[in-house]
Amino acid sequence: MNDQERARHRKRLRRFHDPGDFHELTFSCYRRMPLLTNDDWRQRLSRHIRNACVAQDVDLVAFVYMPEHIHLLIYPRSNSPRIGRFLASFKSPFSAEIKSLLVRRGSRLIEKLTIRERPGKEVFRFWQEGAGYDRNIHSEDALKACIGYIHSNPVRRGLADHCVDWSWSSARYYLLDPPQQQFDELPNMHGLPTGAFERTDSR
Repeated sequence: MNDQERARHRKRLRRFHDPGDFHELTFSCYRRMPLLTNDDWRQRLSRHIRNACVAQDVDLVAFVYMPEHIHLLIYPRSNSPRIGRFLASFKSPFSAEIKSLLVRRGSRLIEKLTIRERPGKEVFRFWQEGAGYDRNIHSEDALKACIGYIHSNPVRRGLADHCVDWSWSSARYYLLDPPQQQFDELPNMHGLPTGAFERTDSR
């Protein structure tokens, strides 16, 4: 898919939500650059996602940080969630924070991430422009498959031998019974809502 096709895809994206839906969200760093390889940056991102979940009343069910993209599986508590607002509520402040860090350090990366939108206007982009990918999930089988897919990303890429070996995902959260938060540097996990499978299979 070339850049023009991607742009058309982003413009066609229409989000929708039915009560009980889960959402698999995927979004990339600018031009799929491997920007998320810094543990400090990943911890900062976790803090912003944690704050966004609280502010937007969203449960985080699963996630993985890859070097150039992110997968989140969320469960909105509201019957009329605003997914775009949820994404913006952590992507924008995180991007601004990273820009500030780069400027203070005099990093040359600031030049690569600053683009000229039009004459007289330059913008900093940590994230690829557009809405990203949003898939609604409302069945037990699809939900299990999605969690497995998210956690296996690092293994498929050769970054880890086993899902639980990759520190920057929720795979280890599900190791314990019941699942438990184990690492403070990760965003707060909520796991599967009680009775989620019953609700999702009732359609």
